[in-house]
Amino acid sequence: MMTQEQLSVGVGARNLARSLVVLAVLAGAPGLVAAAPTTPVGRWKTIDDSSGKAKSIVEIYDRGGKLYGKIIKLILEPGEDPNPKCDKCKGDKKDKPVIGMVILEGLWREGDEWKGGTILDPDNGKTYRCKLKLEKGKLKVRGYIGVSLLGRTQYWHPAQ
Repeated sequence: MMTQEQLSVGVGARNLARSLVVLAVLAGAPGLVAAAPTTPVGRWKTIDDSSGKAKSIVEIYDRGGKLYGKIIKLILEPGEDPNPKCDKCKGDKKDKPVIGMVILEGLWREGDEWKGGTILDPDNGKTYRCKLKLEKGKLKVRGYIGVSLLGRTQYWHPAQ
């Protein structure tokens, strides 16, 4: 039979063990919840602004203080060409594979936005002025002609 002292030590040890388990879970919790990105650098799933469907994975990278992005994967519908070429592009991108193509070029940070660069739409071969902004864990991508009011916006999602 246990004495009162032995019982209280056993209860204390169990409470300590529970506290340590709770502390360990709480300490690991920040790693379990994905943090919102703080920079566009990384991989993004592009979402078509008209259909709402995922189209590709773009990897954005920093080179010399400016951001660039290339298509690293296409998300295809059944029957679509698995290795399309940019037949509507001009210049050195004409008839080149879309996978691996740099579509974002030369954006620099100004406040909470990245601007001053361009974005290529491989579907129509046109290049637009571009600006990026992180909003609620998504990347707001604005392509426009002339002034920002004349353009369209897509929201890209972080990709694994």
